[in-house]
Amino acid sequence: MKNLLDRDMMVHQSALNLQAYRQQLLASNIANADTPHYKARDIEFGEALEEALGGRRWVRDLALATSHPVHIGSPDSQPPEAFVRYRGEWQSAVDGNTVNMDVERAEFAKNSVHYEASVTFINGLLRSMQTAITGQ
Repeated sequence: MKNLLDRDMMVHQSALNLQAYRQQLLASNIANADTPHYKARDIEFGEALEEALGGRRWVRDLALATSHPVHIGSPDSQPPEAFVRYRGEWQSAVDGNTVNMDVERAEFAKNSVHYEASVTFINGLLRSMQTAITGQ
Protein backbone atom coordinates (compact mmCIF):
# COMPACT_ATOMS: atom_id res chain seq x y z
CA MET A 1 0.00 0.00 0.00
CA LYS A 2 2.86 2.35 0.83
CA ASN A 3 4.45 1.73 -2.57
CA LEU A 4 1.20 2.55 -4.33
CA LEU A 5 0.85 5.80 -2.41
CA ASP A 6 4.51 6.69 -3.01
CA ARG A 7 4.16 6.04 -6.76
CA ASP A 8 1.02 8.13 -7.06
CA MET A 9 2.50 10.94 -5.02
CA MET A 10 5.72 10.87 -7.07
CA VAL A 11 3.78 11.36 -10.31
CA HIS A 12 1.87 14.34 -8.98
CA GLN A 13 4.86 15.76 -7.13
CA SER A 14 7.01 15.62 -10.26
CA ALA A 15 4.26 17.20 -12.33
CA LEU A 16 3.74 19.91 -9.73
CA ASN A 17 7.45 20.73 -9.57
CA LEU A 18 7.71 20.91 -13.37
CA GLN A 19 4.59 23.07 -13.63
CA ALA A 20 5.95 25.46 -11.00
CA TYR A 21 9.23 25.72 -12.90
CA ARG A 22 7.36 26.27 -16.18
CA GLN A 23 5.29 29.00 -14.53
CA GLN A 24 8.52 30.78 -13.60
CA LEU A 25 9.75 30.55 -17.19
CA LEU A 26 6.49 31.91 -18.59
CA ALA A 27 6.44 34.74 -16.04
CA SER A 28 10.01 35.59 -17.03
CA ASN A 29 8.97 35.71 -20.68
CA ILE A 30 6.10 38.07 -19.89
CA ALA A 31 8.33 40.26 -17.73
CA ASN A 32 10.87 40.55 -20.54
CA ALA A 33 8.39 41.26 -23.32
CA ASP A 34 9.98 44.67 -23.96
CA THR A 35 13.60 43.63 -23.46
CA PRO A 36 15.59 43.90 -26.70
CA HIS A 37 17.01 40.60 -28.02
CA TYR A 38 15.26 38.54 -25.31
CA LYS A 39 14.41 35.05 -26.52
CA ALA A 40 11.26 33.46 -25.12
CA ARG A 41 11.84 30.13 -23.37
CA ASP A 42 9.61 27.25 -22.42
CA ILE A 43 10.03 23.75 -21.06
CA GLU A 44 9.24 20.55 -22.93
CA PHE A 45 6.82 19.43 -20.24
CA GLY A 46 6.01 15.95 -21.59
CA GLU A 47 9.66 15.10 -22.15
CA ALA A 48 10.67 16.42 -18.73
CA LEU A 49 7.89 14.55 -16.92
CA GLU A 50 8.73 11.32 -18.76
CA GLU A 51 12.36 11.71 -17.73
CA ALA A 52 11.36 12.53 -14.16
CA LEU A 53 9.24 9.38 -13.90
CA GLY A 54 11.63 7.16 -15.82
CA GLY A 55 13.97 6.60 -12.93
CA ARG A 56 15.97 9.78 -13.18
CA ARG A 57 13.65 11.91 -11.16
CA TRP A 58 14.55 15.30 -9.80
CA VAL A 59 12.97 16.90 -6.85
CA ARG A 60 14.53 20.25 -6.14
CA ASP A 61 13.57 20.19 -2.45
CA LEU A 62 15.05 16.73 -1.86
CA ALA A 63 18.07 16.86 -4.16
CA LEU A 64 21.43 16.20 -2.56
CA ALA A 65 23.40 19.35 -1.83
CA THR A 66 27.18 19.28 -1.87
CA SER A 67 29.23 21.80 0.08
CA HIS A 68 32.65 20.28 -0.58
CA PRO A 69 34.26 19.09 -3.84
CA VAL A 70 34.68 15.52 -2.56
CA HIS A 71 31.02 15.11 -1.64
CA ILE A 72 29.12 12.70 -3.83
CA GLY A 73 26.27 14.31 -5.71
CA SER A 74 23.13 12.69 -7.01
CA PRO A 75 24.20 11.06 -10.30
CA ASP A 76 20.68 10.28 -11.52
CA SER A 77 19.17 13.69 -10.99
CA GLN A 78 18.69 15.87 -14.03
CA PRO A 79 17.62 19.45 -13.40
CA PRO A 80 14.59 20.91 -15.18
CA GLU A 81 16.89 23.40 -16.89
CA ALA A 82 17.98 20.54 -19.16
CA PHE A 83 14.55 20.61 -20.83
CA VAL A 84 14.30 24.35 -21.47
CA ARG A 85 14.00 25.27 -25.13
CA TYR A 86 13.73 28.58 -26.93
CA ARG A 87 10.26 29.23 -28.26
CA GLY A 88 9.96 29.66 -32.01
CA GLU A 89 9.47 33.15 -33.37
CA TRP A 90 5.87 33.93 -34.33
CA GLN A 91 6.39 37.39 -35.69
CA SER A 92 9.62 39.23 -36.38
CA ALA A 93 10.42 42.12 -34.09
CA VAL A 94 12.77 44.96 -34.91
CA ASP A 95 14.55 44.63 -31.56
CA GLY A 96 15.01 40.83 -31.85
CA ASN A 97 12.61 39.97 -29.03
CA THR A 98 10.68 36.72 -29.63
CA VAL A 99 8.05 37.08 -26.88
CA ASN A 100 4.49 36.93 -28.21
CA MET A 101 2.24 38.14 -25.39
CA ASP A 102 -0.84 36.31 -26.69
CA VAL A 103 1.02 32.98 -26.68
CA GLU A 104 2.61 33.66 -23.29
CA ARG A 105 -0.69 34.61 -21.63
CA ALA A 106 -2.43 31.56 -23.08
CA GLU A 107 0.35 29.20 -21.96
CA PHE A 108 0.47 30.86 -18.54
CA ALA A 109 -3.28 30.37 -18.07
CA LYS A 110 -3.14 26.77 -19.33
CA ASN A 111 -0.24 25.96 -17.01
CA SER A 112 -2.11 27.54 -14.08
CA VAL A 113 -5.08 25.26 -14.71
CA HIS A 114 -2.80 22.21 -14.89
CA TYR A 115 -1.07 23.27 -11.66
CA GLU A 116 -4.41 23.61 -9.87
CA ALA A 117 -5.48 20.21 -11.21
CA SER A 118 -2.30 18.62 -9.82
CA VAL A 119 -2.92 20.20 -6.42
CA THR A 120 -6.52 18.95 -6.51
CA PHE A 121 -5.37 15.40 -7.36
CA ILE A 122 -2.87 15.43 -4.49
CA ASN A 123 -5.51 16.73 -2.05
CA GLY A 124 -7.97 14.05 -3.20
CA LEU A 125 -5.36 11.33 -2.84
CA LEU A 126 -4.46 12.44 0.67
CA ARG A 127 -8.12 12.82 1.64
CA SER A 128 -8.93 9.30 0.44
CA MET A 129 -5.95 7.90 2.33
CA GLN A 130 -7.05 9.71 5.47
CA THR A 131 -10.54 8.30 5.05
CA ALA A 132 -9.13 4.81 4.62
CA ILE A 133 -6.97 5.14 7.71
CA THR A 134 -9.66 6.56 9.97
CA GLY A 135 -12.35 4.26 8.58
CA GLN A 136 -14.98 6.94 8.17
